[in-house]
Amino acid sequence: MTIWRHPARLAAMAVLWLTAGTLHAQAQADEPICVTDDAEREVCLDASATRIVALSPGVTELLFAAGAGERVVGVVSFSDYPAAAEALPRVGSYDRLDLEALLALDPDLIVAWAGGNPREQVERLAALGLPVYFSDAGDFGAIATSLARLGALAGSEARGRAAADRLRGEVAELRSRYADAAPVSVFYQVWDEPLMTVSGEHWISRALALCGGETLFADEGPLVPRIGREAVLARDPEAIITGGMGKADSTWLEAWRDFPELAAVRRDNLFFVDPDLVQRATPRLVEGTRALCAHLEAARERR
Repeated sequence: MTIWRHPARLAAMAVLWLTAGTLHAQAQADEPICVTDDAEREVCLDASATRIVALSPGVTELLFAAGAGERVVGVVSFSDYPAAAEALPRVGSYDRLDLEALLALDPDLIVAWAGGNPREQVERLAALGLPVYFSDAGDFGAIATSLARLGALAGSEARGRAAADRLRGEVAELRSRYADAAPVSVFYQVWDEPLMTVSGEHWISRALALCGGETLFADEGPLVPRIGREAVLARDPEAIITGGMGKADSTWLEAWRDFPELAAVRRDNLFFVDPDLVQRATPRLVEGTRALCAHLEAARERR
């Protein structure tokens, strides 16, 4: 006998199907969401985070890029991208948190900057039972992974994965384009007084390496080492690049013109780049890398 000829039996089976579907959905909802953060810690949530606090401007960018922007309820100072982040409540600065303001936001997830936030303050938050995800992306691969993980925690997994895949594709295109580019020695200036640069492990050095840039102080231990001006003169970089103190401040570059013996000065290879595009480990680093690559191409043409 066919089922459709027996309404009672059909109704009973429909109830069973609906019940099974509800139970399956409930089982999925009851499963915790777990990811591994950049400190190799497992972070688990009972449900997708809906009230997220971001503890660095870079972390804020990552969350918005992962599709979680609507769930971010608090940020730190200088969180200015995207524009929507500027209107969010502030909970201090990345290096000194306002814990009272932070707790008043009743977060269900805190995304901390492992390399910059005060460890003791973040540990206090964790001791209160608040889920803390440590973000410390150091290269393009880690940025992509962070996008996927943060998307999973915030219930925007598909958008996080799509953003990660897009980033990986853009990086692969750059790597292919400059695979045979001649090397250029580069001094990247992070700060002026004291004079600071980046080591080979920093994401800026890795971005430069994509298009043939060789960081002058790649062998230094700290990510952002202090060095003497004499050391720069001794190593004689072919190009000097800096973001200055802002998006339109190139005064640091002009100061190098006092040293005309430098190859970078003789060839006018003093280049400015928007610091927001290279000094934050976010998807916008690809845009910054394109700018770095264009500068290195100019340096090659001036040989």
